[in-house]
Amino acid sequence: MTTPRNARRWINWGGNQQSLAVDVLTPGTVDEVVGHVKEASETGRRVKVVGSGHSFTDIAVANDQRLLLHRMTDLIAVEGPLVTVQAGMPLWKLNEILARHGLAMPNLGDIDAQTVAGAISTGTHGTGDTHTTLASCVEAVKLVTGSGDVLTVGKDHEAFPAARLGLGALGILVEVTLRCVPAFTLLADERPMALADVLAGLDEWIPANEHVEFYWYPYTDRAQLKRNNKVAENDRPLSSFRGWMDDEFLANTVWQGVCKLGRRVPAVVPTVQSIAARALTARTYTERSDRVFCTPRRVHFTEMEYEIPRAALPEVLAALPQIIDELPFKIQFPVEVRFTGPDDVWLSHGYGRDSAYVAVHQFTGSPYEPYFRAFEAVCQPLGGRPHWGKLHYRTAEDLRPVYPKFDDFVAVRDRLDPARVFTNEYLDRVLGA
Repeated sequence: MTTPRNARRWINWGGNQQSLAVDVLTPGTVDEVVGHVKEASETGRRVKVVGSGHSFTDIAVANDQRLLLHRMTDLIAVEGPLVTVQAGMPLWKLNEILARHGLAMPNLGDIDAQTVAGAISTGTHGTGDTHTTLASCVEAVKLVTGSGDVLTVGKDHEAFPAARLGLGALGILVEVTLRCVPAFTLLADERPMALADVLAGLDEWIPANEHVEFYWYPYTDRAQLKRNNKVAENDRPLSSFRGWMDDEFLANTVWQGVCKLGRRVPAVVPTVQSIAARALTARTYTERSDRVFCTPRRVHFTEMEYEIPRAALPEVLAALPQIIDELPFKIQFPVEVRFTGPDDVWLSHGYGRDSAYVAVHQFTGSPYEPYFRAFEAVCQPLGGRPHWGKLHYRTAEDLRPVYPKFDDFVAVRDRLDPARVFTNEYLDRVLGA
């Protein structure tokens, strides 16, 4: 049966990637996934899994068969801190299930719309000196290999360091087991500051707080510092009105209007940035951990994020104002900076080192490539590693030197998908054809 054309068309969340698949596959069981993969393997076709579309790269672009896991989103088992779920489960659903069982993820990024499979496979991360990517929480995965075999990969399996963050190149994840922690409450402290004061305090704040990040507002010398720490009680919640005002009305409704205005009248952007940075007010509150980590993002954008050795952060931040000032267009989004500790996952951006992550954004529909390329040109010579799910222009040739286990990963790929059933142009570019 021919898949209707409107069902075959796909556009990602950021609006910068799209594809028209020949067929769309929607399995509801592992056996159905196996059947699709075996048929593709036997006929020389390609299968690409697509999650929630929150990657800005073309990692999920499928021009042959697009496979969706939206029918595979159930909880499978809770065994102490180990929680096994179907890989198509979105993070927001995972967080609700964990809360009902008195559990939580130890750390999260700031968006919860991704699927579990997509989040771990692209290196989604939060911030915190003792934390790394979400992939580091993976205890085991069950995947369907390029030949259609079902393979369970646990800590004692040779493919484990690769399969935890596999870029969708090793197989189709159908189940993921995560090591969680007891549910906890965070005390969030968010306050505007001069950028110079933020930078001066980082060496003290990063080790003294569980989670530290900040935003710098282009065209200004202002920033917003965020620090989150565990506390025993949820005794300082935001009022419902303050939560709505800050996170819905100002951060989404008003910001959407401001971005649209800036796109139509670029000359107003520096003034708007200055007003926005100085209009920020401090707030301190307690809340369930995932509700502090994750915030609603209804204003769409495109993004590039680079992991760099933490010692290189001053050089990168010093270069950004000049890059932005010389662009033929204006930048409407703040620059986000986060920190993680060393990771042992082979293709984790933070593999083997203390990291700073610097993310640059642009409002959807606005030009971005000169900005992103100039930013990448600063980060790459410093040993920077681009986030796999966020825009970059790197290839296997220049990624291999910055990932010590790059060739080990490719060797696992050769064993699990020798015919490249799961490849696409992105994987050919970053891993080699």
